[in-house]
Amino acid sequence: MIPYQHTVQYYETDQMHIVHHSNYIRWMEEARVHYLAQLGWGLDRLEELGAVSPITALDVQYKRSALFPQVITIHVTLTKLTGVRLYLHYVMENPDGEVVFEGDSEHCFTDGAGRIFRLKKDLPGFYEALRARLPQAQEKP
Repeated sequence: MIPYQHTVQYYETDQMHIVHHSNYIRWMEEARVHYLAQLGWGLDRLEELGAVSPITALDVQYKRSALFPQVITIHVTLTKLTGVRLYLHYVMENPDGEVVFEGDSEHCFTDGAGRIFRLKKDLPGFYEALRARLPQAQEKP
């Protein structure tokens, strides 16, 4: 997969001239959208099928500060897939290859009424595209 790249914007920095911590979470979301689009299952396509994708959990570690105007490369890896959730891992690197952030996110997919989709049953093509990116030992029913 092609990593996502985000150019740090000046407005994303604070009075210490480093990126405010909340922006890394936004970049995770940008990278997730990019990742799904590369699978052929962009959020626009999923929404056409009636699926929205809330975040159900986050775990993050800030390693060093990103600075304006660095280009941050974000590597996204699918780490786990269950019948209703997918788990992604993010590694963000500055132009020198130094890790500035690592994080994990957990997502489910629901319809407009909040009913959770069973991925294999309700979105089989999407489920198979994800499954193809995951070592079989990590798949959970």
